[in-house]
Amino acid sequence: MIQIKPVSDLRNKFSEIEKIVNMGEPVYLTKNGYGAMVVLSLEAYAELTDGVETALNQADFAAENNSRRYTHEEVFGKIRKKING
Repeated sequence: MIQIKPVSDLRNKFSEIEKIVNMGEPVYLTKNGYGAMVVLSLEAYAELTDGVETALNQADFAAENNSRRYTHEEVFGKIRKKING
């Protein structure tokens, strides 16, 4: 179930929010009725970002070990080709 709380609960009911995020659920915080932020456990955040970090590290390694550079047209042309078949 989606957990939506006012941002004031972060201060006033921290342990309740902590319990929810430690069960693996995000908590969406609102300010004046509008979405303000999402609170995640460290594990959930890592799960979201580890793949991106790994891909960036691989790209950095490839760039360090290869002098070939691609133009904007080459990169996006390949992407368009894959998307469009």
